[in-house]
This record gives sequence, C-alpha cells and structure tokens, in this order.
Amino acid sequence: MSDSLNLLSGKRKYLWGLILLSFISVICAAFSMTGSDDFNIARREVLLRRIGHELLLQSGDSTSRVLPVKKIAENEYQIRFEHDLTFRPDSLVNTTVRLLAKDPLARDYVVNVLNCGTDSIAYGYAISQNKKDDIVACIGREQPRACYMINIKFKPAGINTAKNGYLLGSLPFLAFVGFIFLRSVKPRRTLPDGQCTKIFTFGSVLFDAQGRQLVINKKTIDLTGTETRLLLIFALSPNQTIERSRLQKEIWEDEGVIVGRSLDMFISKLRKKLELDPNINIVVIRSKGYKLEVSS
Repeated sequence: MSDSLNLLSGKRKYLWGLILLSFISVICAAFSMTGSDDFNIARREVLLRRIGHELLLQSGDSTSRVLPVKKIAENEYQIRFEHDLTFRPDSLVNTTVRLLAKDPLARDYVVNVLNCGTDSIAYGYAISQNKKDDIVACIGREQPRACYMINIKFKPAGINTAKNGYLLGSLPFLAFVGFIFLRSVKPRRTLPDGQCTKIFTFGSVLFDAQGRQLVINKKTIDLTGTETRLLLIFALSPNQTIERSRLQKEIWEDEGVIVGRSLDMFISKLRKKLELDPNINIVVIRSKGYKLEVSS
C-alpha cells in the first residue's frame, strides 16, 4: 500500500510539473510576441513618416522635412512638418489607407488634422477594418496652406488581439493535457480494507484475492483485477443471490461508465476458470442477478 501511495504521489507531482511547464511555455511564447509587436510598432512609425512625405509631395514640397513622429499617447501618434502645406482630403484618406494597410496592427484608426496654433480640428475621418463603418466626409475640398499636425489614433485592441487570442487558444490545450494526465494517474482500484489479505476456500477452489489467483486441483489460474473484484463479491456471499445492479455499481460505476454486456462477459470468463471444479458454478437467477453456487 505504501509503494502504491508513493507511486501515485510521484505521478501527481509529475502531472503538476508538466502542467506548470506547459503553462510557462505558453506564457513565454505569448510574451515573446512582444518583440514582434515592438518591431511592428517601429515599422508603423516609418509608415507614418511615409504618409507625411507623400503629403508634402502632393503639396508641391519636395525639399522640407517631415519632423520626427511623436508618440503623444498610448496608440496615438502625431505627424509634424517643417513648413506649411496644403492637402486634399481625398488624397490624405487614400494615402493613409494605402500605407497603413501594410501595418498588421492597424485595423481601426481615427485621423485628425489639427491647426498648429489652436489645436482645432481642420479635418478628420475614421477607418475601420469593417469598411461599412468608415466615416469619411468632405473629400472634395482642398484645404488652405497652413501649419498642420496629423494625429492618428489606433484602436488599442488591435495591438493585443494576437496575444490574447494565443493565450485564450492555449486554454483548451492545457485543459486537454490536464484531462489526459489526470486519467493516466487515476489510482488503481484496490480491494476493500481488511479483505486484501484474505484467502477463500470453496469446494476444491482456493481463491487468493491479494495475489489475484485461483488454485484448483493444484493448478494455478491468474485473474485480472476486474475478475478478482467480481469473484470477491461472490466469495463473501456464497450461495446467495447478488443483484445485477449491485455488481455493475461496485465494479464499474467508479470508472465513470457502465456497459451492460461487460458484466456478462466477465461472468463468462469466471465460469471458464472455475469449471475445473464441477461443484462450483456461477448461475443466473432470472430477473435478479447471479449466485456463486457451491455444492457440498
């Protein structure tokens, strides 16, 4: 019994160790995506500068600079220019949509063109991954030359979706791993306390419950665990009817499933192993169950 408990304890430690290792692996893999996010964000800033560059060209300016892109808030950036410029809203919309399509994290965003002096909004629009949710107006009116800043705010979920999806997608895997190993370390069913060392004798049959053996006329016959538990119930109540429902409950219910034909199959196997003694038989009691019949 001590060896069995130690083995079970070891298996449980192995199980929890494996689950912990799997969980740590998933977390590490998920957070390793941060490096990829950092790269994509750096690439986004290049795309934003490209937007500023093309706007200057459309304004007829090929010499002045696009100032460094400024991150003004989480997921919000500002494009600034060295000199005043003019722009057409339709060109601005087309340029941002075309270039930000290359940003895997840019799914939904809002663009606001601000006047430098007052921070008032000169023009704005919203682009969505679902095109029917786009908000774009006044695209045919060219804006006067002035000092402008362009603020682009990205929807925050766009950055974390991949990571969250990875973590959530890993939960079924962890549940599956836990289920498989919990099943694998399920303790082996033992005989009831006080009965594991008993040896039963009926007719010429010697039944060693602990050793899982029958000795009939000096011939030794091995028993399976299920056969042993089944015969033990009969051996404790020889010549008494045992209800079929009780046998099914005590032998199979703890395994989580009861298969009707399984009982008949094991009864048949036991009969064949007991047939060396003609005075011993397991008989069917109609509409009730079975009985280990021991003739004197």
